[in-house]
Amino acid sequence: ALATGATPAHAADAPQGGAAKPNIVYIVADDLGWKDVGFHGSDIRTPNIDKLAAQGARLEQFYSQAFCTQTRAALMTGRYPSRYGLQTVVIPSNGTYGLATDEWLLPQALQKAGYETAIIGKWHLGHAKREYWPKQRGFDYQYGPLLGEIDYFTHSAHGTRDWFRDNEPVKEDGYVTTLLGDDAVRLIEKHDTAKPLFLYLAFTAPHSPYQAPQEYLDKYASIADPSRRAYAAMITAMDDQIGRVLAALDARGMRDDTIVVFQSDNGGPRSAKFTGEIDMSKATIPCDNGPWRDGKGTLYEGGTRVVSLIDWPGHVKPGTVVDETMHVVDMYPTLARIAGAKPGDKPLDGVDVWPAIAEGKPSPRTEVVYNVEPLMAGVRQGPWKLVWKTSLPSQVELFDLANDPGEKKNVAAEHPEIVAKLQQRVEQLSRESVPPLLLQAASGVAMKELFGSVALPPEAEGDHVDVAL
Repeated sequence: ALATGATPAHAADAPQGGAAKPNIVYIVADDLGWKDVGFHGSDIRTPNIDKLAAQGARLEQFYSQAFCTQTRAALMTGRYPSRYGLQTVVIPSNGTYGLATDEWLLPQALQKAGYETAIIGKWHLGHAKREYWPKQRGFDYQYGPLLGEIDYFTHSAHGTRDWFRDNEPVKEDGYVTTLLGDDAVRLIEKHDTAKPLFLYLAFTAPHSPYQAPQEYLDKYASIADPSRRAYAAMITAMDDQIGRVLAALDARGMRDDTIVVFQSDNGGPRSAKFTGEIDMSKATIPCDNGPWRDGKGTLYEGGTRVVSLIDWPGHVKPGTVVDETMHVVDMYPTLARIAGAKPGDKPLDGVDVWPAIAEGKPSPRTEVVYNVEPLMAGVRQGPWKLVWKTSLPSQVELFDLANDPGEKKNVAAEHPEIVAKLQQRVEQLSRESVPPLLLQAASGVAMKELFGSVALPPEAEGDHVDVAL
């Protein structure tokens, strides 16, 4: 059954009367703080993102997962990551697993519906085996990193270049954000407008390492902290590339027929534990999530309530602010229905939220599943949000988001019946889950490391004897 209890998205009517299918440009920022855009009051300059927000709809209760792999998987599948084992942290750089190949992804559905499909930017849904790569998962064209946390100038991580075009390694010079913008513009310029386009433009910015060209750093010379200065520069550099993409759509006469979605993959990190593989423990964490508690890697609002907007000229009223609950899994069924694409046979967790965006109707989403994994879970029904840390000593928190959106007061002791109801829901979702692939992989590595040799002081070591364990 659907986790929301709503009508399956593929039961909704497809476009009627052979209406032309719109282009879709889905833009994802990486680790962007909720407040770090101009339309949320930031001093960081984002004029192109702000213009999109003014022309379209701001989605002010839009939820992602707390980590990037999880959110990207949820977007691609329309299903919670716990359904296929990606609910714990991210796929590590040396991880050999990926997004299950029996999941029917959004690009596959759109491709079958007649779209040209392209990913320009970060994938992070499996890299160790080619069967997990984007070209094998419904994308006609691919350019960029398979993981994502790379040096912005060398395009490498741990000494390995992570930069590909159509499954082939590419060696080239340039700043990652600019290269992605360049490629997106070229794609649009060459696109056959007789065929609808799905462009998944997944920037690595402003994820660490915090690096930017000098011309962008100079724009923020007044910011004393080097991490915040570079972070701000990265966001403005990304905004400039978004502006170039929109200009390219205009130049081709495609803009009025294009849905543009923008979101961050999770909240900005507020702890060095979650900035990535670069050690930020002695530096300032530059992200700002505004009024929301904490950030990336947590189930609090700061980790999961993200910047998001949608624009489609003539279909979304300019200046709309949607304060209805939505989750990233909803974008698959919403876009698929508009595009006349058919999801796969597996039940979706997402629901079609287009009426809430375009017509001002209530969202059909009745709950938010922040995540469900062995060590923690979060679920919200109505204003009531449960955050349950199950590892001993366990911790149960209940928040009334209607009266306490900043999650400052734990009211679990005052509402035991609500806690029990939400815990029961978590247990149900847990029983429907696949064990986390990360924990399986980590367990194998740990067992080999801990039980594959004998640790004795050097003076006590005897002769080595091979023993099969």
